[in-house]
Amino acid sequence: MLTKVLLSSDVALVCVQHALSTEKEEIMGLLIGEVHNNGTLVTIVSSVILRRLDKKPDRVEISEEQLVQATLRAEELAAEVGRPLRVVGWYHSHPHITVWPSHVDLSTQSMYQRMDSSFVGIIFAVFLTDQSTKAPSVQITCFQSVNEGSNQSRREIEMEILNNNDSLLINNFETLTQLPAILKQEEDEAFNNEVSQNETDDILTKQHNAAVRTIAIGHIVDKMSRPMLEALVARNELNSVRLKTLKQQHQQMMVKLENMSCNI
Repeated sequence: MLTKVLLSSDVALVCVQHALSTEKEEIMGLLIGEVHNNGTLVTIVSSVILRRLDKKPDRVEISEEQLVQATLRAEELAAEVGRPLRVVGWYHSHPHITVWPSHVDLSTQSMYQRMDSSFVGIIFAVFLTDQSTKAPSVQITCFQSVNEGSNQSRREIEMEILNNNDSLLINNFETLTQLPAILKQEEDEAFNNEVSQNETDDILTKQHNAAVRTIAIGHIVDKMSRPMLEALVARNELNSVRLKTLKQQHQQMMVKLENMSCNI
C-alpha cells in the first residue's frame, strides 16, 4: 500500500504555475516518476501538461491518447536518464474551492488505481484567501481512492516536496516554458471550433469571437509569460551570483592546496 510521495520542487512549481493560469476552469496534467519499496513510496520527478479538450469549471478529463503520449514521454525520459520512469499519477486544480477531491475525482482516481495500485492524485487548490492574513494562498493534497462497498472515500497520502538536483532539472524547466504555448493552443482550438461551427455568423459575432480570443491571449501574456520571464531573469541573476561565489571559493581552495604542497 502506498504510504508516501516525494514531489520534486521543480514539478511542484510547474503544477502551481499551471493551476494559476486560470481561475475559471480546472486544469490537469500527468506525473512521471518511480515506484520504490514494493509500491509503498513514489518519487515524482517530471510532469506532462495536458491540453484541455473541453474547458469545465468543475471537472477535467484525460483522454486515452493523452495517456499514451505521456507514457511515451516517460519512456523517452527513462532512456535519457537510465531510470525506470513511468506515469505514476495525475494532478489538477480546484480554483476558488476546497482542496478535497470531489466524487468525480475519486471515481477517476479509482479507475487508474485498478490499473496501478501505486497511482496517486494531487490537487492544487488556488485563488483561495487566507482568513487570518487575507493573503492569497495555495493548498495541496495528495490522495488515493478507497472503495467502501458502493461508496468511495479519499485516503490522504503523506507528501514531501524535495529540491531536484538531478538531470531532469532541464526537462522540468522546458515544461515550464512550454506552458504559455500550450495555453495559447487551447485558445486557438476554441476559436477555430467556434468559427467552423458558425460559418454563417454575422460580422459582429465574428468580431466578438476574435476579440474574446485576443483578450484571452493577452491574459496569458500578462498573467503567465511576463511573470515567468521576470522570475527566470531573477533566477539567472541569482545563479550568476552563486557562480561567482563558487569560483572565488574554488580559487581560494586552489591557493590553499598549492601552499600545502609547498610545505610538504
